[in-house]
Amino acid sequence: MFLKNLIKRNPQFIKTVVHLHQTWKIPANSYVLDLDTIEKNASLMATEGQKLGLKVYPMTKQLGRNVKAMQVLARQGLDAYVAVDMACARPINAAGYKIGHLGHLVQIPMAETDVAASFEPFYWTVFNFEKARAASGSSKKLNRRQALMARLFATGDTFYMGHEGGFLADDILHVADEFDKLSNAYFAGITSFPTLLFDVKKSDVYLTPNMTTLEKAANALRAAGRKDIEINAPGTTSTSVMKMLADAGATQVEPGHGLTGTTPLHAVRDLPESPAILYLSEISHIYNGEPFCFGGGLYIDPVFPDYDVKALVGSDANTFLNHPISVKIPPPNAIDYYGILSPEASRNVRVGDSVVFGFRVQAFVTRAFIVPISGISSGKPIVEGVYTSDGRKTNWPEW
Repeated sequence: MFLKNLIKRNPQFIKTVVHLHQTWKIPANSYVLDLDTIEKNASLMATEGQKLGLKVYPMTKQLGRNVKAMQVLARQGLDAYVAVDMACARPINAAGYKIGHLGHLVQIPMAETDVAASFEPFYWTVFNFEKARAASGSSKKLNRRQALMARLFATGDTFYMGHEGGFLADDILHVADEFDKLSNAYFAGITSFPTLLFDVKKSDVYLTPNMTTLEKAANALRAAGRKDIEINAPGTTSTSVMKMLADAGATQVEPGHGLTGTTPLHAVRDLPESPAILYLSEISHIYNGEPFCFGGGLYIDPVFPDYDVKALVGSDANTFLNHPISVKIPPPNAIDYYGILSPEASRNVRVGDSVVFGFRVQAFVTRAFIVPISGISSGKPIVEGVYTSDGRKTNWPEW
């Protein structure tokens, strides 16, 4: 879905990756990051956020919680990150960066609240009073007060399956008062997800009922005399939608795919952010005329209906951008050991050829490597390491 945009707007990235792969500098089954382009995208978002008065907390899970990506984001002032769970929080903290938002989407297990509190998140989202008390109790041990966000829901709101939870929006005044009674925590604001979604038929984004729920709750809080309410509004964030969110009352946004130019809107429009990530594989073998490429990171985000997945194949960087080939991806109930290329490719490909896909990445749920590369824009690429998807550096090709 994103391969056309990658070819059109960042062909040098593809050529560089093919050259590095063919010279055995980077491994197959890798999500490769163009750090120069990520930094440019971050600059656009930081500027727009400042203009609109929005706090911008980048999401790191899509990028495998990669420290090199965090470094380039921080250079543009985006130096506090979203920890979608504790698996995100630990590498962010280990890299020396602040956690802007913790606990949303994934709540903190009871046995880990002390560690979570020690990371001193700017905001901590809870779905119930039990989690609020736990956050306060752990913060008390550190003699600090924690800003809490209440996750809200109302009838008609939209949630992905398995993402449901939170406080009934009609109870927000009671929730805020109860948070303020805690010894070492206090009410700071409200959140939901998703507040924006992509409409496939209209090829556009729209505010979900969740955003209306947040607006109504914020109005009720203001009418009760509460001021400076934080409204955290994540989902499908790019510079082109930040004003829409700000106009609806958002004070915080959390770009993830926007930083790599891979939100759904990027697939159908030329937005300011350029594509900055690709998936690299390699031809393993040919069986019954069908070339097989290595898998491990063949993640097809279900935001779009089924489509003809294509990849670029070859070994010559100068001719690599020609003739995308259709690829069959194993279904979700199978392990993605391999992808299977169309038989037409077998006439021209060889074992060891590079294979490049353009995916909307969720690296943290895959077995893929993360390979950040700097210097592509200057023609002097540097492989900044080979990492696991949970942020650890490897000694590839050894371990």
